[in-house]
Amino acid sequence: MLHGVDVSAYNTSYSAEGLDFVFVKATEGRSYINPHQSAQASKARKAGCVVGFYHFLWPGNIAAQAKYFVEKCASVQGDLLACDWERTGEGTYASNAQKDQFLRAVKKLRPTHRVLLYCNRDFWLNHDTTSYAADGLWIADYVSAGHPRIKAKWRIHQYTDQPLDKDVADFSTKAALKKWAHPA
Repeated sequence: MLHGVDVSAYNTSYSAEGLDFVFVKATEGRSYINPHQSAQASKARKAGCVVGFYHFLWPGNIAAQAKYFVEKCASVQGDLLACDWERTGEGTYASNAQKDQFLRAVKKLRPTHRVLLYCNRDFWLNHDTTSYAADGLWIADYVSAGHPRIKAKWRIHQYTDQPLDKDVADFSTKAALKKWAHPA
C-alpha cells in the first residue's frame, strides 16, 4: 500500500515528506479556485509524489463545472483528476446522473489523464446506481487503512481525517502508480 494525503486551502503547511501521492483541492462549483493549489502541488512534486487534483461537484451546470475544473486546476500530464461527490454545505448534492456526466466530461476534456470518483461509503452504497467511477474509485470510509467496507474494486482509500485527510492507494510501488497515472 502507498500512503498519501488530500489537502485543501486549509492545509497550507502540510508535509509531503515520506508520502507517495498528494491530492489537492483545485475547484468547487463554477466560482471557487483554491488559491494555494499551485504551491501545494509544487511541494508534493518536490517530494517526488504523484499529484492529483479534485473538484468539489455541485448539482447543476455539469458541463460548465467540468470545463471550469480542467481549465483552472494546476495539473500537468501524469496528474490524476478526481470528482469529489458528496453533500454541499447547503445539504444538496449532484445526482448520480450528474456525477457520471461530470466524470465523462472530464475524461473527454483530458483524455490523457486518469479520472477518479471520490465519495464516501454512504454515497457509494446508497446514492450511486451505476457504479461508474471512470478510471477508479477513491472511497472514504474511516476504518483500518486499506480495508474499506465495500465490495467494489477501489484504487484509493481515505481512512481518516485526523490530523488531516489520509489515504492509501492499492498499488504495489510508487513506480506502478506513476505508470498507471500515464495512460497510453
